[in-house]
Amino acid sequence: MFAVLRFPRTQLSFRVPLAALSFASVSALAASAQSEGGDGEKKVALSPSEFRAFRVRSVESVTHNTKRLVFDLPGEDYEMGIVTASLLVAKATVDGKTVVRPYTPTNINSEKGFLELVVKGYPSGLLSKHIVELQEGDVLEMKGPFVKFEYKPNMYKRIGMIAGGSGITPMLQLAREICRNPADKTELVLIYANVTEEDIILREEVDALQFLYPQFKVVHVLSNPAETWTGLKGFVSKEMVEEFMPPPSDDHLVCVCGPPPMMYHISGSKAKDMTQGELQGLLKELNYTSTQVFKY
Repeated sequence: MFAVLRFPRTQLSFRVPLAALSFASVSALAASAQSEGGDGEKKVALSPSEFRAFRVRSVESVTHNTKRLVFDLPGEDYEMGIVTASLLVAKATVDGKTVVRPYTPTNINSEKGFLELVVKGYPSGLLSKHIVELQEGDVLEMKGPFVKFEYKPNMYKRIGMIAGGSGITPMLQLAREICRNPADKTELVLIYANVTEEDIILREEVDALQFLYPQFKVVHVLSNPAETWTGLKGFVSKEMVEEFMPPPSDDHLVCVCGPPPMMYHISGSKAKDMTQGELQGLLKELNYTSTQVFKY
């Protein structure tokens, strides 16, 4: 039996277009989320305008190449300052060079006192390899949040999500935001693609959401499964998208996040300036429009 706690949802008070925004363009917007609460000013750990150092509280292996790291905030009464859908950026010096990369925390903003990252150590990922090698007591510099798009309850009737590997983290942020709000009736379906069953990151958390919330469904796909695997096999196909994703409609949204080859295959890559870029791939073939797809 899985145990997932319910937490209150932080309501947002601003609206931005559904488009990929540059880090610089959203700094002022993200800062507006750090407003005063009813009883005084919130204690917010992250800043969108400067990097701040956070100390590692604990490290846990999630898969053979993925770690869950919990970082202490300045106090138990501090919140991260993360809104949905947003990310932070981490910075470290690796081999004498400063490396900066985006990550999405896997805990929610109302869980105070800590920040949790789930990071896969890719062979060619300079910062990801550095992060998964951190130990208790080490520090990592981070800043944020940087808003991808502002989600509001029931802004879509159905949301489809296609995630590969560590691309699950922003999908979980959005799914938890929706499922833990009883007033939000949005239906969710996730196609979660991995190589083997052992590669499925945060499988317990994903399956627990499906168990607890009927509005959420997950479909696992493995490209190199064991003989005992009874789920879908291969790469995400046009037939899978047609069967499980909500059809093209302005009432629906399909979110995509995964490694570059998968992004190219499903939706096309983002532009060099990290805006959404041209819609391509399977979703274009199936007559989705650029406003009905969001590339993380």
